[in-house]
Amino acid sequence: MEYGVAFASELDSWKWTKRAEELGFSSAWFYDTQLLNPDVFICMTLAAANTERIRLGTGVLVPTNRIEPVTANAFASLNKLAPGRIDFGVGTGFTARRTMGLNAIPLAQTRRYIERVQSLIRGETIEWDFEGKNRKIRFLNPDLGLINIEDEIPLWVSAFGPKGQKMTAELNAGWLNFGAGDGAVQGISDMQLAWRKADRDSQRLNSVLFSMGSVMTGDSAVDDLKVMAEAGPYTAVICHGAADTAGMFDSLKPEGPLAELLESYLEIHQAYEPADAKYLQNHRGHLMFVRPEETHLNPDIVRATSMSGTRNELVDEVGRLKDAGYSQLTIQLVHGHEEALEEWAEVFHMSGL
Repeated sequence: MEYGVAFASELDSWKWTKRAEELGFSSAWFYDTQLLNPDVFICMTLAAANTERIRLGTGVLVPTNRIEPVTANAFASLNKLAPGRIDFGVGTGFTARRTMGLNAIPLAQTRRYIERVQSLIRGETIEWDFEGKNRKIRFLNPDLGLINIEDEIPLWVSAFGPKGQKMTAELNAGWLNFGAGDGAVQGISDMQLAWRKADRDSQRLNSVLFSMGSVMTGDSAVDDLKVMAEAGPYTAVICHGAADTAGMFDSLKPEGPLAELLESYLEIHQAYEPADAKYLQNHRGHLMFVRPEETHLNPDIVRATSMSGTRNELVDEVGRLKDAGYSQLTIQLVHGHEEALEEWAEVFHMSGL
């Protein structure tokens, strides 16, 4: 199993990507969240220009953010800067769309978008419907060497539900998941089943688990602050997603002990303004920081819902995820706490990765 790093994209993310490359990380993934972070392709370009080996991927690109020829051009341009090191990660859209009060886009639309972008970056001519008309489009002069459509740009799909996992298998794509603990183990079991149902060898499934967590020091006072800063944003997002009346995380609405956590958050959420756009506050700081009013979160619940523990505990958990079948474990760093990269590298090295 390989290990990667993920970013809520920043213009300085390249610095940590460069350090991750030095530490043996195989991949760096950049979020496409236009109202929270700088543009994903600008951040990836800086990383491409300042690294030599590490793979760089969108984690994940949202189809409605860009028309197909623009996306294809961005990937082909990156592929010129970092030949053979670019990954096309894509999903139906959670954060980037929910920050605008929009639901995830239909799978059929997502699939059509994926297939068109893939065809373009293979140098093919496609039928493209736009502004009420069908047109044929393709790259017109790739032979000038201004872009690179020669080196492969692998496809990765973020898919949480059975229909999305079925589509991922049909496309023979890599699979991207986000989570921790037992849910992550169950997730890959479900995806392996979808893979087999598509008459594919589940041993050949490429899969990445994105997670957030904190490497504990053993000092409870230090660790309480540490886990809230480095892993708290993930627990907060569980509440953000469940508070939306619609969206791709509805199926993951908390149950059991988390139900009480959600109830506490909904009381806070009720007061958000404007009343017809609560999403403006609900998704502020999404996967970046815990907001001051999110007092329903505490270190214990964050530890229980994230990938947090002592070095030895995390080594055991890495082993469990590897045995479950994940190809790569990717840890997202939090703004202002990027030094955690060094601690995670130590955990991965202790795990024999």
